Parts: sequence; structure tokens; C-alpha cells
Amino acid sequence: MATNRPRVALIATGGSIATAGRHSLDLAEYIDFGRKLSAAELLAAFPEVERTAEIAAVDARAIDSKAIGDADWIALAGAIEEAAARDPSLAGVVLTHGTATLEETAYFLHLALKVDVPVVVTGAMRPPNGLSTDAGLNLVNAVRVAAAPAARGLGVLVVMNDEVQSAREVVKTMNYRVHTFHTPDLGVLGYADPDGAVEIYRKPVRRHAPGTEFDVRGLKALPLVDIVASYAGADGRAIRALAQSGSRGIVHAGLPPGGATPAERAALEEAARAGVLIVEASLAVGRVAETAKMREAGFIAADGLSARKARVLAKLALAKTEDRDEIRRMFREY
Repeated sequence: MATNRPRVALIATGGSIATAGRHSLDLAEYIDFGRKLSAAELLAAFPEVERTAEIAAVDARAIDSKAIGDADWIALAGAIEEAAARDPSLAGVVLTHGTATLEETAYFLHLALKVDVPVVVTGAMRPPNGLSTDAGLNLVNAVRVAAAPAARGLGVLVVMNDEVQSAREVVKTMNYRVHTFHTPDLGVLGYADPDGAVEIYRKPVRRHAPGTEFDVRGLKALPLVDIVASYAGADGRAIRALAQSGSRGIVHAGLPPGGATPAERAALEEAARAGVLIVEASLAVGRVAETAKMREAGFIAADGLSARKARVLAKLALAKTEDRDEIRRMFREY
């Protein structure tokens, strides 16, 4: 084993990558009936990881990613920052995570972390003992990317299926396929290739960690922000119910390219007048442009963020300010 291996922290939270199924063809129900592996067990299952880097393993709370919420995000940010502060020799940090909410956790960290080392989030679409599992190679590649000098200064990265993606843009697109994570419209940042090389071909230009204005240290929760999806004939009842039950923000996943039915529009305008932040996103891929009608109503355009990513930014923005012009600026810059 090489003596000049880089040192990488591995923070394990569970998910498919660390859940052993009942047998090799248990590729669908393992989350409900399988066994959670510790970070040490995961490393033992894939010894190639420790031939790639010297690993400092940390077990975070093992949790189904469908159960993750604000407090878990804040705790994960704290765990990553603590690991980096405790060990200045770290080249990078890898976070293993379930894929259901991986893109949201990654984007939260992309906005909130205050560490300089690369942080890579990875997971798997098949359990580690499943036939043709992607868990081992995803983990090896995540460690390679976290340790790579080329990964510095890119914000939080998602590495799966040999691809390096930006946390701001990546989305899960398929329920079972190993090539489920994509960056629609813009494409990958680069690749972790079979020869061990980490090649980066483009860099994010929007603001990201650690150079952001968001600081969640000391917080216990974030403001309540919800998502309402549009459809033909939507009557606005869901919007009114959320506005009346305490939502400080509503992200409207609108009809492409970011619009509402007449009844939804009326409900959104009512909510905005009552002080609820309204962010207009789209059910389709691509930028939502801010129109004169949006500005008149006090709505904010989500730009190129999906509704789920727009919700993350809206929560952090509202934790800092109620000023709509300031929040509009944040959506332009991040």
C-alpha cells in the first residue's frame, strides 16, 4: 500500500450505498429489510478505497434519506466542518448519502459549508452486496475526486457513475438506473475515469461554499418553505392552505416555462400580499426568466434551479432576511 496516499474523511449517513440486501438480487426492497453498514464495514467491503487514500472514517446518523430534514442538514454541515478543523491534513471529505434527497443535501452544503477542502457527495443505486452494484466504484471515485487538486474551488460535488457534477445543478432522473444523476441543459463538470484520472472541463461560476453569506452554525431549524406543483386545472387550494398554515415561502413548480393557471395565479398573489415569499420555478428544465408580471406581483424567479433546489435557497435566504430585493439578488447570484 502506497505511503504517500492523500488523507480523506469519509462521513457515512446510510442510504443504498451502505445498506446490505437480504441476497444478491434484493435490488428493490433492501432499504426496508436490509442491514445498515457502518463506515468501517463499508470500507471492509471495498478495500480498494483504502488503496486510493488514507481514510478517516466517521459514522454520522444512519438515516433513510427520505427522512432527512433541516436539523439533519445543519448537523451534517457541522460534522464536515468539525472533521476539517480537527484534521488539517485532510485533502477532502466524502459524504455517503441516500439518493432520494441527495441533490437537496448536496445543494444545502454547497451554499452553507465553511470549509476550503473539496466535499464530494456520493451514493449508489444498488446495495453493496447486490449483483452488479455501483457502490464500490462510486465510493472509490468519490475519494479520488475529493483528493484531487482539480476539485478545489468548485463547491460541493456529486460523483456517481464516473461523472463529476455540481451540487447546484445535478438532479436524479430515474428510479432504478445507475446513470440516474444528470445535469440537464448544462452538462457534467468532468469525469473520474478508469485510469484513475480526475478531469475537470468546466467550472461553476455562481457563488458557492465557502464564499457565501449563509451561516447555519448555531441554528436548530430553517424557515418553513413548501413546494406546490402545477397542472392543468389547478385551482389554488393547496397554495391557500399552505399560506394559511404557516409557510413563510412557497416555491411554485409552474407550467413550463414557469407559469400558473389563472386560479393558481390569484392564490399566489394573495399569498404574496400576506407576506409569503413566492418563488416561480418550472416543472421543465431550464431557466425561469423574471417577467414584468412576476415583478409586479412580488414573485421571484428561480432562474435555473429546480423547484427542490429553489426551496433550499429560499430557506437559507429567509433565515437571513425578509427583504425581497435581497432575496431576488441571492437567486441571481447563487
